[in-house]
Amino acid sequence: MSHLPEAWRGPAFLEYLLNEKIMFPRIKAESASVKRYALIITTVAAFLSPFGISSVNIALPSIGKEFQMDAILLSWVTTAYILASTIFLVPFGKLADMYGRKRIFTYGILTFAVSSFGAAVSHSSGMLILFRILQGIGAAANFCVGGAILSSVFTTEDLGKVLGINLAAVYVGYTAGPFFGGSLTQHLGWRSIFFVNVFLGLMIIAFTLWKLKGEWRESERKKFDLPGSTLYGITLLLIMYGFSQLSSATGVWLILAGAVGALGFIKRETVTESPVLDMKLFRQNKVFSYFNVATLINYSATYAVSFLLSLYLQFIKNLPPQTAGLVLISQPIVQALFSPVAGRLSDRIEPQRVASAGMALTGVGLFLLALLSEASPIAFIVAVTALIGLGLGLFASPSIKAVLSSVESRYYGVASGAVGTMRGMGMVFSMGVTLLMFSIYIGEVQITPKYYPVFLKCTKTAFAFFAVICLVGVFASLARGKPQRE
Repeated sequence: MSHLPEAWRGPAFLEYLLNEKIMFPRIKAESASVKRYALIITTVAAFLSPFGISSVNIALPSIGKEFQMDAILLSWVTTAYILASTIFLVPFGKLADMYGRKRIFTYGILTFAVSSFGAAVSHSSGMLILFRILQGIGAAANFCVGGAILSSVFTTEDLGKVLGINLAAVYVGYTAGPFFGGSLTQHLGWRSIFFVNVFLGLMIIAFTLWKLKGEWRESERKKFDLPGSTLYGITLLLIMYGFSQLSSATGVWLILAGAVGALGFIKRETVTESPVLDMKLFRQNKVFSYFNVATLINYSATYAVSFLLSLYLQFIKNLPPQTAGLVLISQPIVQALFSPVAGRLSDRIEPQRVASAGMALTGVGLFLLALLSEASPIAFIVAVTALIGLGLGLFASPSIKAVLSSVESRYYGVASGAVGTMRGMGMVFSMGVTLLMFSIYIGEVQITPKYYPVFLKCTKTAFAFFAVICLVGVFASLARGKPQRE
């Protein structure tokens, strides 16, 4: 450790973090105990990010009231997190393949925990959004590497089952978030949510260093494509921020600039020696390509549902945060119950069929939400969100199983990052549509009783749009071809 001071000089510090052998010894991971602890740790970590998202969503009205945030700025408390997460998913996946998946995973959880503390003590909307960006960066490493670790440890025959368990934890996080987030907000204030994230993050780090005795990497340690990663991040930032500004000409120009950047990124990654995202995975692998498109569409159609319903229940229905959280847990509960079932089904039959059925059910549920009114009974909302939860539960684990089973093991991190990128782009697009609706119907004002009728119209229009694109996504998830690793 005597060379540590020199390692702080520029890029050498990153090399030190990634190559230090004292903290992360390389051990071959094939034993039953390693499999068990890998599943436990990645499953607990899979709970963390969705818990943070869904618990914060239920607290948004309270956050907006404290910082006097208008509807559009309030949306950025959620959007900033997703945007940052999406930008860093593929680069972290590549770094994990090169330098070790547990290493990147651990640093990601540490970043998440530290930034959660920063969010908890924020004294302005700008400060809160800044730490939400840092939270998203930490969550990116968690998501893209967790699935890659499981794919490294378990065989193809067991992969669907363990991914189903892992995704069940995601849905348990979404389940616990509204209830506990509502309870914490109502009784202890919204800041307590972020303190809970700090505790969970530190617990995961301690357990990882103590029990997960292994390290996994598949790629050769070639030079990391920093220019490509930078171009990738700028491209996503331009496109996704452009979606949020589509109510003006600025949004159009941003998206066009992002499209040019995307073409440049694809050209660079095609010719560079060590691409951050191997384009042949998309060009030569039909299953990989179509399931990534289906994932993009699925999250584009569904992510903003909990955001909009949280506001609807607290503004239109005048429910307190804790009660609103209870109403919203039906969707993730059903997701958690059916995700392992869908994972086992995908071990026996083609994942395309299971995922497509799930997408279709989700689309039906979204059409029903487009019928919401001020008089809609709470039971109706619970039943419809449960139907959406069933659809999402049937879609998620078979789609990830199909993608990871269609690539070689050395691409697990990048493939997980690509899936996560599609997921993140879909989530940001979903919030971008919501921001666009807010801009058109409400504008930069706080959502007060005066604006409740236009808010309801805005919400119904968004749900109708999401339903249409979700049903279109059924065709993408029906892409033929049995997934087999090349």
